[in-house]
This record gives sequence, C-alpha cells and structure tokens, in this order.
Amino acid sequence: MSSWLGLITTWVAPTTLITALLFFFGFAYTDSLYNYFGLDAATIGFGTQDLLLRSSPALYLPAGVLLCGALLAAATYHLATRAVRAGPDTGRVVGRACRAVAVLVVPLVVLGFLAGFEVIDAGPMGTPLLLGGALLLVVLARLLAVRTTGAPYPLTGERAALGISTALIVLCSFWAAGGFAHQKGKADAERLAANLALRPAVVLDTTERLYLQWSGVDERTLPDAAAGQRFHYRYRGLRLLAQADGRMFLIPRDWTWEEGNVLILPVDANVRIVFHPG
Repeated sequence: MSSWLGLITTWVAPTTLITALLFFFGFAYTDSLYNYFGLDAATIGFGTQDLLLRSSPALYLPAGVLLCGALLAAATYHLATRAVRAGPDTGRVVGRACRAVAVLVVPLVVLGFLAGFEVIDAGPMGTPLLLGGALLLVVLARLLAVRTTGAPYPLTGERAALGISTALIVLCSFWAAGGFAHQKGKADAERLAANLALRPAVVLDTTERLYLQWSGVDERTLPDAAAGQRFHYRYRGLRLLAQADGRMFLIPRDWTWEEGNVLILPVDANVRIVFHPG
C-alpha cells in the first residue's frame, strides 16, 4: 500500500505543478494578447482548458532555452571533470576559469539591480535573467572549483546556501518566463491587428439595431418579405476576435488601436451569425 501511495505522490505532485505553470503562462499570454484590444482574459471568461492550450506559444522558447542551458551546463561539467583527471596542469586551468567566472558575476548582479530599480532599461526579462544567470554561474563555478580539489559538494555548511540559491534561480526563471509570456502576447496582438484577415469574417443579423457606426462595418435593413421574420438588421465587416462563455467578441475589419472598439455579443436567439473566410 505504501509503495502505491509513494507512486501516486511522485506522479500527482509534478503533474499538478506543471498544470499550474501552464495555467499561469496561458493566462499571462492571453491576458497580454487581448489587453492590446482593450480586454483581459478575465473579462472574456476563458476556461481552464482554454488557458492551458493557449500556454504553448509562450512556453516553446523558454523551455528550449532552459533545456539548452541544462545541456550546456552538463557538457561543461563533463569536460571540466575530464580536464581535472588529465593532470594538475589542466586542473589549474579549470580553477582559473572558475575564478574568472566568479569575477564576471559582479557586473551581472550590479546590472540586474540597476534594471530592477529601472535605472537602466533591460526589458521585462532583463532583471530575472541577469540575477538568475549570476546565481547560476556562482553555483556552477563553485561546483567546478570544488571538483578540482576532489572534495565532495556541497560541503558542510553550504547546503542551506545551495538550497536558497537554487530557489532563487527557479524564481528568476519563472519570472523571466512570465515576462516573455507578456511580451509574446503583446507582439502577437500587434501582428494580429495588422493582419485581421486571418480572423474569421462574420455576417451578423440582429432583431434590434445596434447603431455601431464603425468604419468598415456596413449596416443594412433586411426586407420583411417572409412572415414572422425575426431579424431586421444585417451587419457586415466584422471579425471574430474571441469566443467564450456563451459570448462572441467582434471587432471591425478596419480596427485600429487608436480608434478601435470591441462588440461583446451574447449568442442567443436574438442574433444570427454566419462565418465566412476572407
């Protein structure tokens, strides 16, 4: 029984963590994307599954960079270990390289704090990348330096410092990935606004006049040819921005950031919607 409990614990905890991360990055990306159009993810009302699926554009690059960094660190440690085993001369070279890396850490930390206090503009990812990268270099340099002496690592009294450093590195990685998600969302929103033909075109029939008077949106009165005709107005020139929670978010095909508006339309019996490409 205890073995099954241990197996379930080791499976559920990582899965819960990964799901929480995907949800956070999906929300950050989606919120930044639609904030460009004057909305936010909470207003639209995307479900958890929608946000999980929308996290992929914001995670491919950070995940790839993280895996490449881990591969580079593993290769560096392997090469340093072989150099130490080759002889004392190569071991001293590794030691000097570790000291050079330690010296490099100082300007990275200074730049990180300057970016954090907005003394310099390093972008949304500058501060976490500089501080997290500096801590990572310290840990790797210390690991390689101890490796040249053949002593175990971490040494007595260093476990707490190593744990805190690891937690800070993870925090900075999380911070940087969140900044990338926001930046990616804004960049994709600007690209979408410049290419609204990529979104489905909408023909909207309504029972009441909407008085949109938007540039690029054509309003026509439908003829009462058939008895019992429910819909009296037809609107062309709209694009579907998003759909969630029983509502559609429509924008004009000539939408601009300076003058654009978003129509929030409940999908019920009072509207008739037709999609078409182009």
